[in-house]
Amino acid sequence: MKVNWKELFPEPIRTILGRMPPALLEQVEEVRIREGRPLEINAGNTYHFLTPQGSPTGNPEEAYVPQKEVTHRLLDLISNHSLYTLEEELRKGFITIPGGHRIGLAGRTVLSGGRVEYLRDINGFNVRVAREVHGVADRILPYLLDMKSGQVFHTLILSPPQQGKTTLLRDLARQISSGTTKLTGGSELLQGIRPRLKVGIVDERSEIAGSYKGVPGFDVGPRTDVMDGCPKAEGMMMMLRSMSPDVLIVDEIGRPEDAEAVMEALHAGVSVIATAHGRDLSELSARPALRTLIAEQMFQRYVQLQRTSRGMTFRLADGKMRVLQQTGAGGEAFG
Repeated sequence: MKVNWKELFPEPIRTILGRMPPALLEQVEEVRIREGRPLEINAGNTYHFLTPQGSPTGNPEEAYVPQKEVTHRLLDLISNHSLYTLEEELRKGFITIPGGHRIGLAGRTVLSGGRVEYLRDINGFNVRVAREVHGVADRILPYLLDMKSGQVFHTLILSPPQQGKTTLLRDLARQISSGTTKLTGGSELLQGIRPRLKVGIVDERSEIAGSYKGVPGFDVGPRTDVMDGCPKAEGMMMMLRSMSPDVLIVDEIGRPEDAEAVMEALHAGVSVIATAHGRDLSELSARPALRTLIAEQMFQRYVQLQRTSRGMTFRLADGKMRVLQQTGAGGEAFG
């Protein structure tokens, strides 16, 4: 189910967004609504406040300031007028809506036994706009394929937040699942027929496939099965037991149970493509859950992403962290 993200908002925010310069509107990645504070957007990794006329400004005093009635209407819209049905989402602090758009929430926490039970007095929203970009994986995919076996190398994609990891995963799933006639990676060694493989996506936060009532809203390929809204570790094991995937795709691993499930998949002969938050491998290695996977060279490829004003750049290394390919500026060291 495709959703026009601008229709998520109540008036007057919807009108303000509609008045924005079209080129800037196309780049919007986040809309931040904070009760009693200026309306803010992130477009092309640059932050702007918005005036009531939809013009970007760096001066918060010129910006439109949403008040309580607007934030209440927004909460009513995104909960489909039934806030009590979102108890689990309110515990996690975010809501994913049809189209894969994720809305982060801030407010007052209610605790039970020292743990967050739910959020109340919600007054802050971060709407992250999900987009489908066909072809974003073109430059990277050839290096993730083992032409001898016809399989995909076990791959970990890393970067700080909002650098394009989920968008890249989405296109990798589509291309691996659908297949292509030729691959062009700048070398004859990287060209060949790619097999069409069965892909399993474990989509805990409904962001990769953007599923609505179990049906993906994004094109993730014709041979792709999606386990939606399921914790990553449990979802990976369910996929292994029930759907016999050739490739498992999962976003943002980091907990001990995630690492154990990745190990199970690798030992079962299933390729894994996963992402993790981190600026480099040394940062990831400091996290106990990922340290063993990295130290034992369980991943055969590492892809480090970075967003610049010129677009996405990447550095790619093998399991021993030897750089295989990179685009954009930067040194040769990996990790």
